[in-house]
Amino acid sequence: MYLFPKEVIYLTRIRSTVLIILCFFLFFQTTAITNAETNDQIYTDRMALFKKVESLTQVPWYYFAAMDNYERNTLPSSEEEKVISIQFDETEWFGLGNAAKSTEQEIIKQFGGIGKDGNGDNKADPNDPEDILYTMAQHILSYGLHKDDIKIAIWEHYKRDLTVQTIMNTAKVFQNFGDIHLTDRAFPLDTNYNYSYRSTWGDRRGFGGLRIHEGTDIFASYGVPVRSTTYGVVEMMGWNLYGGWRIGIRDIYNIYHYYGHMSGYEDDIKVGQVVKPGDVLGSVGSTGYGPPGTSGKFPPHLHYGMYKDNGYSEFSFDPHPYISKWERMEKSN
Repeated sequence: MYLFPKEVIYLTRIRSTVLIILCFFLFFQTTAITNAETNDQIYTDRMALFKKVESLTQVPWYYFAAMDNYERNTLPSSEEEKVISIQFDETEWFGLGNAAKSTEQEIIKQFGGIGKDGNGDNKADPNDPEDILYTMAQHILSYGLHKDDIKIAIWEHYKRDLTVQTIMNTAKVFQNFGDIHLTDRAFPLDTNYNYSYRSTWGDRRGFGGLRIHEGTDIFASYGVPVRSTTYGVVEMMGWNLYGGWRIGIRDIYNIYHYYGHMSGYEDDIKVGQVVKPGDVLGSVGSTGYGPPGTSGKFPPHLHYGMYKDNGYSEFSFDPHPYISKWERMEKSN
């Protein structure tokens, strides 16, 4: 078939456009696969390091993992992810008077530094993952291997109660699941039921004095199952004047998850329990705004709040974008 010059040019442009689209698709697909493999590999490398130092020192790997995870989640999201994120004060590491910051093990020892050589090269480098973990292990061993001794050692390093609490909880989760790559999520309610919600974080509230609403209200019928959205440890249960029957879960990403106005709890839920995404915690209610047992002052709904600890303070942030994402993820599966 004979094609006129204009038709030839038109078809050529179409082919070029299709080729460009295919190239972009293959590029982004390859990049996504590469990034996924890189992310998986870094978790594998971390676990290998944790287990190696455990075998050398007998300090359980999940304490290293929890400290490392805690510090990583206090860093800005723009900062490049390291294999190990645990940090030491430079003066403490190198020793007072070691102005040159020599990493020679003997020099650090002479200046009273705590930095230790973990890989046998006679240097104690605060940027070397093995040296970091081995130094932390020696710090812990100076207090002992009993759980209470380890807790004291962690407090002596961080000097902050909430940090210690978070690390101990995260260690418990890692120990329970035998893994550090825990990324599943779940919507706060069973998605097989009817519910509705919108962004209500920051709205004004008047009961108990003028204040802002620190969460998202998810409206549903009485009795709809309330679920854990994440891996974590039940940190608090009981009555609250504002939240009624509520439950608080500290997760492995330095975030406290607050569930309020519940009608009651699942029978086997208790403080200190490890939970995972999808675990039923209780059910939707309308409790709160009065003494224990007060109910019905507002329509039944779940108040879901999230509070981030950045290593210095804990603050509320809008959970709406996160639960919307988890809802989409769950429904797509």
